[in-house]
Amino acid sequence: MKDALEVKLAFLPGGEEEATVSCWKVEEGDTVEEGDRLVELTTGKSVYRVPAPCSGTIAEILVTEGDTVRLGEVLCVIEE
Repeated sequence: MKDALEVKLAFLPGGEEEATVSCWKVEEGDTVEEGDRLVELTTGKSVYRVPAPCSGTIAEILVTEGDTVRLGEVLCVIEE
């Protein structure tokens, strides 16, 4: 059985607590390497790029483009 890791929104620049999902750079089923860009989020005037915390396969994307996400929210699941 593969290990799964929930990718949570752990940080936003400028002390922001929520952001809008602007663009996913991966799809379910894609293979990623640690550090690859997963998704871009916008907060006011800045764009924050969420990197993959580990290598693996995108098992599930839990938020869609246009959604508002808060710190601590799960964005996707990666199977290692």
